[in-house]
Amino acid sequence: MQSLFDAVNAICGKIQIVSNWFWDFPCNLDWYAAIPVLGNFSLAIILLVGTGIVFTFRLHFVQVKRFKYGLHVLMRRKESSTGISSLTAFLLSTAMRVGPGNILGVTGAISIGGPGALFWMWISAFFGMATSFAESTLSQIFKEKRDDEYVGGMPFYGRKLLKDAAWVGVALSLLYIVYALLCFPAQGFNTISAVGAIAQTVTGKTIATNSTLYWVSFAVLIVLTAIISFGGIKKVTKVTDKVVPVMAVIYVVTVIALIVGNFTRIPWFFAAVFGQAFKPAAVFGGAFGLALSQGIKRGLMSNEAGQGTITMPAAAAEVEHPCEQGCVQALGVFLDTIVICTLTGFVVIMGRVWLTENVDAWFALGKLDKFLASCGALTGSSGLLYNLVTLLVSVCFGLFAFTCLLGFMSFTEMCANRISSKPVFINAVRVLCLVVISFGVITNIAGMDLGALWDLSDFANILMVYCNLPLQYIGFKYVLRAYRHFEKKDGTPFTSETMGLNLPVWDELAKKNARSGK
Repeated sequence: MQSLFDAVNAICGKIQIVSNWFWDFPCNLDWYAAIPVLGNFSLAIILLVGTGIVFTFRLHFVQVKRFKYGLHVLMRRKESSTGISSLTAFLLSTAMRVGPGNILGVTGAISIGGPGALFWMWISAFFGMATSFAESTLSQIFKEKRDDEYVGGMPFYGRKLLKDAAWVGVALSLLYIVYALLCFPAQGFNTISAVGAIAQTVTGKTIATNSTLYWVSFAVLIVLTAIISFGGIKKVTKVTDKVVPVMAVIYVVTVIALIVGNFTRIPWFFAAVFGQAFKPAAVFGGAFGLALSQGIKRGLMSNEAGQGTITMPAAAAEVEHPCEQGCVQALGVFLDTIVICTLTGFVVIMGRVWLTENVDAWFALGKLDKFLASCGALTGSSGLLYNLVTLLVSVCFGLFAFTCLLGFMSFTEMCANRISSKPVFINAVRVLCLVVISFGVITNIAGMDLGALWDLSDFANILMVYCNLPLQYIGFKYVLRAYRHFEKKDGTPFTSETMGLNLPVWDELAKKNARSGK
């Protein structure tokens, strides 16, 4: 078994070299890095933030202008014949956005790039809201109806935008499946890690990773994931509708309580974030580009704006106009990064553990241990309050990872159906997903801290970005056309005629509304 883990670590190490090259290019070229200011911006950062800036201005700051409207769409109660309302789709996408990266990614970004990395997360999230609006609207425009459900997303609009070439849909579906497979091990690892942390907090004893508890938890996780995910998107949303609000509320309330209990440190928090956004302290490397790249990269891994991975839940929603779900999905970026990631940042930065004499010990800790050490600095490193906070954080961490697994499984199956609907193929993909998840769990049980699993997610993210962003520019003219129609509010339905495209789903909806007198 050890030889297998060593082999995986070696492979992941090679993949991480490629991933870093893509993330850093062309900053890894001496002549480019020597250019003042510009030399700090990699192509990935230019594309991600630049796309958000372009879309923000072309859509007249839709993320600000339509923020309140997005909330209105979320709050209204509307029956859905497909079973997927706008709110349900939002919660499903939030299940994937609000994952372990909201704790691990933010903690890692700050520990490498300093408090200023959080500032760049905010910047990327603000402009990323416009990107999310565009890709979600595009998903709605080109969605299809299969049986009694809507399906769509990057594989679907990618095919339509590239001359309806069948191979494009297949290639993009395969890309998403590979992306999910690269992310599965880390989420399986994180879920079981959380179970162990909860048990240790409750019992006060150290529990061996190869104990009965871990093996039973492993079996329960695989069975639950299979039962829920294999039931289709409606079954998944029944779970995420209930779990996502609970985990978000627990985490938000817990962290706000920590912040309020240490309110005297709040001014220092903002001084550190804004003061080190452009010039991090030497302990963090002291390089502006480091804070910038960490903030943008971890912001993307968390809110996934521009990545194309949240486009499938956006397409599944039943709404009256494509732009409605665009407004809603933009709120998802806000909730994920501006709210939840910021709360994590408050804990890590206000904890100020790196300012203590144990700074080297803090940097040597894993990401979750760094976060818990920061919690300890705000509550006291022992006692009832610390144990309560540790328990609540561990519960949230486990739920974050588990809901991510459900989302990945659901949309992997949707992409598999885009390739072939034959039961043999679908079941083979399901089994492959469970095997990969199992590998991540067994890694934990074997006592291996396989940090390289996180590196796989990095590589998967950048692959998705470079495939999705070109499609966004190709399809942006349709997003603009839909948004202009949405802004007119002249009572005309959104149809094929509106867009100059063949959109049977929207024509059918218009006819249905006309018959019912809407």
